[in-house]
Amino acid sequence: AFQALYDFSFDPFQLDACRALNEGHGVLLAAPTGSGKTVVGEFAVHLALAEGRKCFYTTPIKALSNQKYADLVRRYSAATVGLLTGDNSINGEAPVVVMTTEVLRNMLYAGSPTLAGLGYVVLDEVHYLADIFRGAVWEEVIIHLPESVQLVALSATVSNAEEFGDWLSQVRGGTTVIVDEVRPVPLWQHMLVGSRIYDLFTGVEDGGGGPPAGAPKVNPELRRIAQRDQWAQRRAPGRPARGARRPARIRVPGRPEVIERLDAAGLLPAITFIFSRAGCDAAVQQCLAAGLRLTTPDEAAEITALVERRTADIPGEDLPVLGYAEWLAGLQRGIAAHHAGMLPTFKEVVEELFTAGLIRAVFATETLALGVNMPARTVVIERLDKWNGETHADLTPGEYTQLTGRAGRRGIDVEGHAVVLWQPGTDPVAVAGLAGTRTYPLTSSFRPSYNMAVNLVGQVGRRRAAALLESSFAQFQADRGVVGTARQAHRIRQSMEPLRVSCDRGDFASYQALRSELSQREGEQARARSAARHAEAVASLEQLRRGDIIRVPGGRRAGIALVLEPPGAEPAAPLVLTANRQVKRLSLADFPVPVTPIDRVRIPDWFSARSANHRRDLASTMRNKLAGHDLGGHTGRAAGQAEGRGGPRGQDREIESLRRRLRQHPCHGCPDREEHARQAERLARLEREAEALERRVAGRTHVIARTFDRVCAVLEQLGYTHGDTVTAEGRRLAGLYTELDLLVAECLRRGLWDGLAPAELAACVSSLTFESRRSDDASQPRLPHDRAREVLADMIKVWGELDAVEKEHQLSFLREPDLGFAWTAHAWARGKPLEQVLSGDLTPGDFVRAVKQLIDLLDQVTAAARDTQVADTARRAIASLRRGVVAYSSVG
Repeated sequence: AFQALYDFSFDPFQLDACRALNEGHGVLLAAPTGSGKTVVGEFAVHLALAEGRKCFYTTPIKALSNQKYADLVRRYSAATVGLLTGDNSINGEAPVVVMTTEVLRNMLYAGSPTLAGLGYVVLDEVHYLADIFRGAVWEEVIIHLPESVQLVALSATVSNAEEFGDWLSQVRGGTTVIVDEVRPVPLWQHMLVGSRIYDLFTGVEDGGGGPPAGAPKVNPELRRIAQRDQWAQRRAPGRPARGARRPARIRVPGRPEVIERLDAAGLLPAITFIFSRAGCDAAVQQCLAAGLRLTTPDEAAEITALVERRTADIPGEDLPVLGYAEWLAGLQRGIAAHHAGMLPTFKEVVEELFTAGLIRAVFATETLALGVNMPARTVVIERLDKWNGETHADLTPGEYTQLTGRAGRRGIDVEGHAVVLWQPGTDPVAVAGLAGTRTYPLTSSFRPSYNMAVNLVGQVGRRRAAALLESSFAQFQADRGVVGTARQAHRIRQSMEPLRVSCDRGDFASYQALRSELSQREGEQARARSAARHAEAVASLEQLRRGDIIRVPGGRRAGIALVLEPPGAEPAAPLVLTANRQVKRLSLADFPVPVTPIDRVRIPDWFSARSANHRRDLASTMRNKLAGHDLGGHTGRAAGQAEGRGGPRGQDREIESLRRRLRQHPCHGCPDREEHARQAERLARLEREAEALERRVAGRTHVIARTFDRVCAVLEQLGYTHGDTVTAEGRRLAGLYTELDLLVAECLRRGLWDGLAPAELAACVSSLTFESRRSDDASQPRLPHDRAREVLADMIKVWGELDAVEKEHQLSFLREPDLGFAWTAHAWARGKPLEQVLSGDLTPGDFVRAVKQLIDLLDQVTAAARDTQVADTARRAIASLRRGVVAYSSVG
């Protein structure tokens, strides 16, 4: 019955996964992008409806939830399917509800009645649990879902799917792991060099002294091109030989040329990944300026009609601010950008037109590759490095695969194509390495939060909560990681037993302990002497002056020398003229003991160290000056001083005491003493090795529980919990699901927001949701001039207090509030037009996303503040923010 809903036959991996689900198993399916994993998620929906139970279909981002909601409504009906995201709440009690994973996590902690009758949960894109900022949500859901719920986890290809499946079986019961690595549409790898497209691979290696047999063989022509390009790069800066032609570098084609070349080869539609929003917008403008047109007049008219219909609700006065005319001009020619800085509606229109085949060239940032269902015939990658916020980092094999996974539309294309654009210095072997690697391990980023802690303590108490967190994938991986280390430590412990010394004279272990302590004390004293000598030597060098004659006490330059340049700050040793007329810069290693001048000579101002005659004359002057000196006696005094410093009178009394006790010990007279000592030393060495390994094990075992204990200690100190009891303040914290949960709770508890106007509250709360894209921006943010400015300063102080408490407990969860959106939020809430609030680097997409995140937290504040004036102000702030482009919803 389910197969009949589709117009294609299921692949074996889809059938295997559906059968496992039908037999009551949980399923983990790891398969390439575009392979049809969602069929298995949709089968869970089918089973739930057939059994009269509920199915929750979760995705990591709102755009995916919106997309899936629309798909399921088309298949079933608007009455059967609901949607719950931070922005939308449609038919939330329906038997099938699409939601973001955070919404489900919040339901589980709140004990929502909507969970009644839940039979299936689909976790789409479950590999998101590796996301450092949001990954913990997936593990929380997996751990806390009722045992009666069958789980369907859909993941991109990962190399440790079996490990993840083992963990799922441990925490959820029987889980069938299905891994499929075959792309439904084969992917061909190419490089565009100049205006010519080359295959990246030509056959396979034969294993003759190079890469292993069977590995894809890099196109020899590309290797030759790389060699010629390197040669041209080396020759280009200099002058060519007489009559020779300057070698030509490979010209990188412009973006319009690349699209025209792909069009000529029948490789459109294409997505070109450019790791810059401004670069994507510039690419569209470059194509328009070049007169590129990829649509017919009829298609352009169809595009215009769809765009006008989809944007009809956007206020007309905002369209010029949003760049509507330029955006539409690109769409009419079949060209568009796609990035997070665009208005969400604009992005969705691009996705719809591209899927319909009306747009043939999209320039996108990598965010498009993270889940949005928008496949193309070809994917173009402009560069193999991207700015990660701190530096230009090379693409990883996993990122490359994620990007190129969009190439090849199932049911439309016979094959997909990935094209890397040749740049100066490109190495085809490195490109081949990216394209050929198939190892992408899934690692957990789970850690307890304050909200998580109060929710768990309130439900099951601290001890049971800690045990629950110990069942996380993070701890599972940590424990597995130390199995080998623990086994090694155990083997060392076992090998130590036969080495334990038995002496008939007495307790050799206590004797060996005395020897070790004595050796340690003597070593410490020797190091102290050495440090003192070094300090004295440095001090003596600092006293040298130009013209001093010295005896260099050690090193290869030992002997008489004349100081030409006293030591500067770096290096701390002088430049000298040696007795054999060489000029050398000495080092500290040449002065193991202090040095004192023997005599002095005047060095003429005209002396040049480069002149052999000058060096000869000055060396002669130095020898004449020293003719009457007893140089042997001088050396003897220096040595005697050095020895005196280390004589018996300087020795530590404790060392003498240890030596006395050692001689008095019964084992000191044992004829086998030294043999026993060697055996005991070997035992001590093994003990140190075992302890080091055990420390590594201890550092990774129970690491989640230890972090949880520290979190609980902070909450206890601040009065949010008391033992296993969650206080009234703690219960309020339990309803705050945000990165700065504890700071929100403290602002409410301290009454910081009491008496604020709606726009002022919006400005203050925005500092807890907004994060500037550029962390290096040191400019002062623009702030409102009313009471919000004072309250924001107070919030920074509260954050400082909480940060100090965290540091005291070895935690660092709470980032500093970001004031970069405060003026904008304040102005928008007060009714300022879009044109006035979009300033600087703030794009329409960033603005809408920031306001929606602010509305989401204000909604939580409304619930947390209950029936207070702050709750009423938060409601009014939400109403004032939800207008214009922010209010326009593309769902429903």
